[in-house]
Amino acid sequence: MKNSTTILKVAVALLFLGAFLTRCANIMTPDGGPKDTLPPIITVLTPNNFTTNFTEKKIYIEFNEYVQIKDQHKELFTSPQMKKLPLVSTRGKGIVITIRDTLKENTTYAIDFGSAIRDNNEGNPLNAMRYVFSTGPTVDSLMCSGYTADSYKADSVSRTFLWFYIADSLPDTPDYDSTIFNRKPDVIARAQNNGIFIAQNLKPVAYRIYAIGDKNDNQLYEPGSDLVGILDTVYNPATMPPFGIWFDSLRHYPSADPQLYFRMFTDQTFKAQRLVEAQRPDCKKITLFFNTANPRIDSLRLDSIPSDKIIYDPRTKGKDTVNLWLNVDEKLLPDTIKGSITYYRHDSIRQYLPTTEPIKVAWKRIESKEEQKEREKEERERKKAEEEGREYTPPQKPNPFKYRASVTGEMNPEQGFDITIDYPLVAFDSTAVKLYKLEGDEKNPKTTEVEKHFVRDTLNIGRYFVRAAWDKASKYRFYIPKGAMTDIMGFQNDSISSDIATFDPEKYSKLVITVKGEKGKQYIIQQTDNSGKTQQEIKGVKSGKHLINYVAPGEIRIRVIEDTNGNGLWDAGNVVERLQPERAEMYINDTGEDIFATKANWDIELDIDMSKVFKPMTMENLIKMLEDKEASRLKKLFEEWQKRQLENQKQQNGQSQGGMMGGMGGMGGMMGGLGGMMGGSGGFSGNSGSSGQLF
Repeated sequence: MKNSTTILKVAVALLFLGAFLTRCANIMTPDGGPKDTLPPIITVLTPNNFTTNFTEKKIYIEFNEYVQIKDQHKELFTSPQMKKLPLVSTRGKGIVITIRDTLKENTTYAIDFGSAIRDNNEGNPLNAMRYVFSTGPTVDSLMCSGYTADSYKADSVSRTFLWFYIADSLPDTPDYDSTIFNRKPDVIARAQNNGIFIAQNLKPVAYRIYAIGDKNDNQLYEPGSDLVGILDTVYNPATMPPFGIWFDSLRHYPSADPQLYFRMFTDQTFKAQRLVEAQRPDCKKITLFFNTANPRIDSLRLDSIPSDKIIYDPRTKGKDTVNLWLNVDEKLLPDTIKGSITYYRHDSIRQYLPTTEPIKVAWKRIESKEEQKEREKEERERKKAEEEGREYTPPQKPNPFKYRASVTGEMNPEQGFDITIDYPLVAFDSTAVKLYKLEGDEKNPKTTEVEKHFVRDTLNIGRYFVRAAWDKASKYRFYIPKGAMTDIMGFQNDSISSDIATFDPEKYSKLVITVKGEKGKQYIIQQTDNSGKTQQEIKGVKSGKHLINYVAPGEIRIRVIEDTNGNGLWDAGNVVERLQPERAEMYINDTGEDIFATKANWDIELDIDMSKVFKPMTMENLIKMLEDKEASRLKKLFEEWQKRQLENQKQQNGQSQGGMMGGMGGMGGMMGGLGGMMGGSGGFSGNSGSSGQLF
């Protein structure tokens, strides 16, 4: 309890620290001086903060300058949630908060303004402002901290809400957890932009805690849209270890050592599967819309259309839509097609049973305005030609056959390329397609035919992979003669010729990764760009050496996934089943680096010990990880600043040596600021008492 009290005092002091310092600075600032960058200062609170036995309906907070309220609906929230948010309005140099809800007895309330309060002239925000009161005789005073991260990107998730539920008030249902769907939280907190949260005004009881990425700012959890994080057990702030807290002078808000760690994911909650709608957007196309992915269809019958003339195409992005292509002459297709479908659907008690439903879809060709204008134009031109005794030649229209290749120019020989056609093919003379290797003179090269074959994508019937024994640093010509492909609409391709060059390994780096895995486990290693976008990956990784060739020069990162079920994919968690997502971490070497520079014709050797990458995320390990990330971030900030300084120096060729030295002095100031930040982050390894050094 003593530690918790200390933490609370620190938090309160931090709340008013900015106001204290700002007041001193404003006294020294003359009119017409530098731009105001300081937030408003609280001068009056009525009633006082942390008032007990609270019965008021209005709260007045006055500042040293006129203020404005910005993004109130996004920034302001209450803990616990009120049915009606307080109404906040400006009055003079202050704000009036009107309580519009009936408050619970013996309850500690907090009104968190986020960064909604800003000065009127420059818009400087007063961050982390909270007004706390209790309708009972005491104010709940315990605290806890934590960190919210994207479980796949392994990076912080900003502005996440933390929902605290008193565990004793919840039913213990290990097989189905519906807490966040059916209950309002007892306490609400919010993480800062760096993913760190400091939850305040907690009771000395066990809580079940959830992290919610409230995308719509509606204080509701929406599966499939909002990120969510869960914990495997309950936590009592009174029995948790102490944590450090300090003011982040670069970000301008409080930060802390995290006690809790949330790996957030997008949960696809249960939906009772059913056929929503059937449409016929084209003469030869029927689309079946389901409300969930991967529908199971047992049989389909369409009147007057043989079953072998129906092509199934489940290639939609959400996997919840099935396209049926009708390989029948358009003239033989009726305007209205009737039939039936037998598929598996969930009944009222979630049983997955076959059901048969009728299908009725209609289509009629309707001429668009553009088509009408084009037709009328052709008719006028034809009539004019006849009057003049000329033979009319219709204008050539673009070929509706659509073809796309996954690569143009250079290609990774280990990956090859693929082609995609918009409509399913009903005829494909693959023997007519040629692949040539080009050698010698570029203008008149020697051509050698190369054996190739096509493999159709099992998930996209219009996509074909081109397989061949590709040589490195070589040139090829891919040729498809006219009419080699005919799609279901009767369209045929024009002749297609594409020149392709395979990567020259001397222009790329090679990653040599030595893995020390854990027995019985396998992993996925991904090479990503600096932003975390996957460029190449290796699946089924176990102990031993693994190669990633053709790594483009630049900066890369390495993501490692613990493939628990061995399916070669990263799998998210499940809220109702309390199932955590598979762990995914960005690799950090022993010197704290997570970004690696690559150059042409380089071999980069990395040693990855999976027991270190996926070590248990204790508070100490979590602090160390965040220390490394913060050091990397600050290093990058400084390097970017240094780059800008050098660019400015180049633009200032007439600057004196003295001016240049002044710039170096500014660099020293920057280093001092970064050093101060790193000094502040020393709280990562301290306890709550260490933060007192800030004052």
